Amino acid sequence: MTKHIFIFFCLTFLSGCFGYPRLVNYPFDPGGRSINSLSSELNPQISGRYIVFTSDRRGSQDVYLFDTLTRNLVDLPGLNALDTIASHPSVSDDGRYLVFAASRQGRSAIFLYDKETRQSRNLTNNLQAEVRNPTISADGSAIAFESSNNGQWDVLVYNRLGQPLDVPQDPR
Repeated sequence: MTKHIFIFFCLTFLSGCFGYPRLVNYPFDPGGRSINSLSSELNPQISGRYIVFTSDRRGSQDVYLFDTLTRNLVDLPGLNALDTIASHPSVSDDGRYLVFAASRQGRSAIFLYDKETRQSRNLTNNLQAEVRNPTISADGSAIAFESSNNGQWDVLVYNRLGQPLDVPQDPR
């Protein structure tokens, strides 16, 4: 049976989409070298020419990046770790920055991976709270995510250095 991923996307905050739904259809690859495999492909997000998703195709839940122009997976050295369960990835328009939630030793964190430097960094290391559902701005300068720091889920916005950004609020 052929497995296809059908993804509909629309304009959302921080997404970089063009505001129209797109249908993406790529063939199944039993070797796991494409976007569709025998394993689960979870939480797909698109930005520009890239689709980022998590998959358990190597025995652990890892982050994968697919280039829709070359129709190939992008090599991400130093990103995935055997002791980490990754989820909810997001990618900047140019594909340089990936952000994702990860659970390691029972503790959740938000990580930023720079494809150019091949470095991954914990953005929420000093935050004593559960975190989830990160997304990155189209230019890669801001990361928004949920945090339970105050006993409820709040949205925080950080820069790439892991510093909170002052987001103006409606004074009503």
